[in-house]
Amino acid sequence: MGDTNIFKVLADPQRREILLLLREGRLNAGEIAQRTGIAPNALSYHLKLLKSADLVLEYKEKNFVFYEVNTSVFQELILWVSQFGGK
Repeated sequence: MGDTNIFKVLADPQRREILLLLREGRLNAGEIAQRTGIAPNALSYHLKLLKSADLVLEYKEKNFVFYEVNTSVFQELILWVSQFGGK
């Protein structure tokens, strides 16, 4: 997992909204901004935090940067949290 505290990153409702959008498939920043209504400068900040926590992967194709959910980090997180379940 990344250097940033994953739980702090996930605590923000706008970042959770971005992750839910990306669950449907990868999108570029313009598409995310349009669908969420988040201003471009704020979106850039949120994407930076999501990337620093390894929750989002970034792909460059021609003139666009696309983002998608890093499912492997979520799988690790689920395994870790499941340790606290009842026995």
